[in-house]
Amino acid sequence: MTAVPPARTPLRHRARLLVPAALAVLVCTATTATASDTSPKTTAAPITDVRSHHDGAQRTKAMLDDWLHLWNGDYDRAPGIISPSFRVHAALLDGGDGSSIRGVDGLVAWIAQTRAAFPDLRFTEQVAPLVDGHHVSIRWTATGTYAGGFPGAEAAPGTVVTFTGTDTLRMRDGRFVEYWVNTDTLQLLTQLKAL
Repeated sequence: MTAVPPARTPLRHRARLLVPAALAVLVCTATTATASDTSPKTTAAPITDVRSHHDGAQRTKAMLDDWLHLWNGDYDRAPGIISPSFRVHAALLDGGDGSSIRGVDGLVAWIAQTRAAFPDLRFTEQVAPLVDGHHVSIRWTATGTYAGGFPGAEAAPGTVVTFTGTDTLRMRDGRFVEYWVNTDTLQLLTQLKAL
C-alpha cells in the first residue's frame, strides 16, 4: 500500500511563505540599525567606488587599445599613454636588455625600427587582458610581410611571418611606466630563415 502524503494545510502553506518575508524584514531592520549606529564599524563601499572601478577598467581597456594601435604604427597615441619615465625590460635580438629604450621617443623609435622590416605588421589581441592592480598583461599575435634588411635573415622579401608574445605593463597616473615583453623569437627567426 502506498502512503499518501498529508494534504497541506493552509497554515503550513502560509508559514512557508512568511518565513522568507520575515527574514527579509530582519535583514532590512539589521541594515537600518547598523547604518544609524555611530560606533566605528566597517561599512559597505559607496556606490561611487563601484563607478570608479568601472571607469578605471574602461580607462585600462582604452589604454590597451591605444597600445595595440601604437604597435600597429599609430605613433600619435604614444604621448597619451606612455609616461616620460617609461622603461623597457626585454631580451633584444642585439643582446641588449631594453634599458636603453626610455620614454615616448625611445619607444616610438624602437617600434618604428621593428616595423621597418615588416611595414604592414599587425598586432591583434589573442587572449583577453589580465588586470591586477597597476599591472596588465595581454597576449598578442603579430602578422606581417617581411620587407628585407633583417640581419642574418635568408627569407625572401615578401615572406609573410606570424609570431606571438605577451606584454606586461605597469600603470601609474594614467600612463604606462614599465614594460616587460616576451616574444616567441624562435618562431620569428625560423620563418625568416635566420637560424
